Amino acid sequence: MANAGTFGARFARCIIYGLLIFFAMVYLMPLFVALVTSFKTLDEIRLGNLMTLPSNWTLDSWKAAWGTACIGIECNGISPYFFNSLKMTVPAVILSTVIGALNGYVLTKWRFKGDNWLYGIILFGCFVPYQVVLYPMATVLGQMGLAASTTGLILVHTVYGVCFSTMYFRNYYIAFPNELISAAKIDGARFFRIFWSVLLPCSGPIIVVSIIWQFTNIWNDFLFGASFNSGDAAPITVALNNLVNSSTGVKEYNIHMAAAVLAALPTLLVYIVAGRYFVRGLMAGSVKG
Repeated sequence: MANAGTFGARFARCIIYGLLIFFAMVYLMPLFVALVTSFKTLDEIRLGNLMTLPSNWTLDSWKAAWGTACIGIECNGISPYFFNSLKMTVPAVILSTVIGALNGYVLTKWRFKGDNWLYGIILFGCFVPYQVVLYPMATVLGQMGLAASTTGLILVHTVYGVCFSTMYFRNYYIAFPNELISAAKIDGARFFRIFWSVLLPCSGPIIVVSIIWQFTNIWNDFLFGASFNSGDAAPITVALNNLVNSSTGVKEYNIHMAAAVLAALPTLLVYIVAGRYFVRGLMAGSVKG
């Protein structure tokens, strides 16, 4: 009986791992095709063997995608737009995370009348589609003189991301012992002192969650970038679309694939470096006690 039970457990484990490997291969197939194609020459791509490895490996398409590929009438590659996205994403992630942390702190440790209603209104913002806010945001940016600028996109992504970061930090801080806050108040600590010295040092897991979520959404956003910015100030996603749609007489699929992988590298690196903390951070505040 024991041997039968052991065999059954091993068989079930093999089935589970087999399914996981299969679905992982299906999920990674587009990335594999993009990588393989980016190292091929156009002549080899025209043979139609998408899944085969290159017979002659070359980095020419990567160099062209980064520095010489034509996007519209400019032939400077995607590098300027890569740094545009970097200048937009980093401040927006920092601002939305800090504001969300303060909101979560206030809504859990400095309770006031109507705080649950306010949190409900903020939470509602998580479910508002991008398309609904395009016109109001365009009007506000125009009145503020921030239309077609990186600063305007930073403001847009900060405002839209605060709803999510507030939800994360509120759910995390609500399980945080109130006795520590009361003890800090007795010792004379004020609002920001308690936040900086008591809550923030314990907020590492949820900060990682907020950073990963915000960075991924902001870096990969196309709609806001295409709606509120253009030309030399456009983010990488808009530049990638313009690169693919630029008409030069020949579709350079190897350059397109190399540019797509370069555009995806920051989010891939973020998940590789900090991905293991993502689920851990989400679960950290889910159980009290």
